[in-house]
Amino acid sequence: MKRVAFIFPGQGSQAVGMGKEIYDRYKEVKDLFHQADEWLGMSITDLMFEGPEETLTNTVNAQPALLLTSSAMMQLLTKEGISPVVTAGHSLGEYSALVASGVLRIEDALPLVQTRGKLMEHAFPKGQGAMAAVLGLSAVEIQEALKHLDKEDVVDLANLNCPGQIVISGTKTGIDHAIPLLKDAGAKRVLPLNVSGPFHSRLMEPAAKDFEKALEQIELQQANVPIYANVTAEKTTDPFVIKDLLVKQLYSPVRFHETLEKILEENVDAIVEVGNGKVLAGLVKKVNRRMTTFSVQDSASLDEFLEWYKEDA
Repeated sequence: MKRVAFIFPGQGSQAVGMGKEIYDRYKEVKDLFHQADEWLGMSITDLMFEGPEETLTNTVNAQPALLLTSSAMMQLLTKEGISPVVTAGHSLGEYSALVASGVLRIEDALPLVQTRGKLMEHAFPKGQGAMAAVLGLSAVEIQEALKHLDKEDVVDLANLNCPGQIVISGTKTGIDHAIPLLKDAGAKRVLPLNVSGPFHSRLMEPAAKDFEKALEQIELQQANVPIYANVTAEKTTDPFVIKDLLVKQLYSPVRFHETLEKILEENVDAIVEVGNGKVLAGLVKKVNRRMTTFSVQDSASLDEFLEWYKEDA
């Protein structure tokens, strides 16, 4: 039996039309989407299929939409008898991994990430927070450059994605002031991201306190598949540890590069991105270009993966 790791995409991978093809093809996916509309108290299905894109991109909508798409694909994989040896997710994708690992029920997870999205949007005044991708510098080099910022400029490391690709997060003025410093330090490019807030920075700490209260209302189960946590880049199955780390995740960097390095040490035959887009599979290739990867997001990519998985079985 082949050993596979499942990884799940986060915010930024959403797109109008996501999930539509599998919704039309598989009855169980259609049923799940209709249930999701009820659990969320809104038609997330219509928004995903028809847009508008600007509304879908809002954090409060993008988060449940991505979770729903990944969970629907996961449902199809499970039906085929495929189980990963480990799971991980990028930021919001960690919730998809928790559903896949049996820690969260989908009917609890969807309203939870909807609440998470609301708290993240309201944690900091709209338009005053920002994020940017820094290409070509290490974490140490970025931190050294950020030391030259004024004290009122808040900028933190947010996503440690892969070698030479790190995202920073903070106040808009802080990011604006950081860009020339980072270019002087040798950054190839610094690209502002189209996001609504300074996610994974200390500016999210107020949201984390309120999110902790929401999380207390939900029962987490022991994971039946180990999950790598964003905050520690360590795997765990303990629901109490996971709950604590989900709160910290809001204001801590996503240590995805380290997570991928550790998954590669698990002796897996492939790393499979489950959900919309191909961003994470691309990051895997930047860490180890020889690793077999799949992005399973529709029936064609599912069939391609299944053909590989079942050959020589």
